[in-house]
Amino acid sequence: MSFWDHLEVLRWSILRSGIVFFVVLVGMFIALPYIFDDFILGATSGDFFLYRWLGKLMGGNRAAEWLTATDFQVEIISIHVTTQFMTHISCAASLALIVTFPYLMYETWRFIAPALYPGEKKNVSFAFVLGTGMFFLGCAVGYTVIFPFTLRFLTQYTIGTGIVNQISLDSYMHTFTMLILVMGIVFEMPLLVWLLSRLGVLSKATLKKYRRHAIVALLILAAAITPTGDPFTLMVMFIPLYLLYEFGILLAVK
Repeated sequence: MSFWDHLEVLRWSILRSGIVFFVVLVGMFIALPYIFDDFILGATSGDFFLYRWLGKLMGGNRAAEWLTATDFQVEIISIHVTTQFMTHISCAASLALIVTFPYLMYETWRFIAPALYPGEKKNVSFAFVLGTGMFFLGCAVGYTVIFPFTLRFLTQYTIGTGIVNQISLDSYMHTFTMLILVMGIVFEMPLLVWLLSRLGVLSKATLKKYRRHAIVALLILAAAITPTGDPFTLMVMFIPLYLLYEFGILLAVK
């Protein structure tokens, strides 16, 4: 194929991706008002499934009341005139991007596959499948665990008795989107380890040798993601990160 033929293939790939994204975006925009309260704002209520499950697990432990109290409620306020409308658009776009992520990866694969050797196709296929699956898993962990913990701690934290926390819609959506996407990216760590091992930069022996250093680094990362002094919360954040490190060791090829 000539250079212009490659550009034509790329143009159609981008066009198909754009059409699929736009269709899903319209669907998300229509559906969002019906799922916003229960899905996006789910963690703002003490009825959220994680809070109820931890309440049963801890059996009324007074030290965990900040996390399990059923009367927890965060009131989200809108300050600017256009905030709710712009949030509707941006949230629909974010959800559409997440939903269409596998198809976008498929279109990318279709474009680059003809230029690869059979062995390279096998490796790249594995990377795409693993990367997509780990991204969704990370987003799920961010939504079900990381964000609820962070929200409850930060919204109940006060520096003075005369200060009332009023959470704006902009602030809530920024934290919600950031933490979920950060966890999606963090869960790509095993894929990064696998790629670096294939390039000869990392090896199983190196990863095992510096396991203790990695544990310290992961503890610091867990504390940064969820800045609480509660050991239970810290371990909830740390355990998935450590398991990802161990999974990366298993994937390392040398």
